[in-house]
Amino acid sequence: MRLLDEDEAGNPVLSVVNLVDVFLILIAALLIAIAQNPLNPFLDENVTVIKNAGQPDMQMIIKNGESIETYQSSGEIGAGDGVKAGVAYRMADGSIVYVPETQGQP
Repeated sequence: MRLLDEDEAGNPVLSVVNLVDVFLILIAALLIAIAQNPLNPFLDENVTVIKNAGQPDMQMIIKNGESIETYQSSGEIGAGDGVKAGVAYRMADGSIVYVPETQGQP
């Protein structure tokens, strides 16, 4: 019956178990705080996140409802076939005026 008479303060395993319990409660509280953060971008239904904007390794993450799509930049400058459609002018009051070009007129 020596086990019944043993002092709990002398057992070092009990203090380690108590530390583990404290850390588990701390981790659970932090996870709840992060999940309820209003700045969490993944709480919204439709979200677009751009990582490393303007860099050669830029990445776009787009969430539409339940689907998440990822686009990786190749680092090359885009090019395409097209023609000049017109000219845009910024006025003194900040408004922008678009003047379309028509074929055959100077």
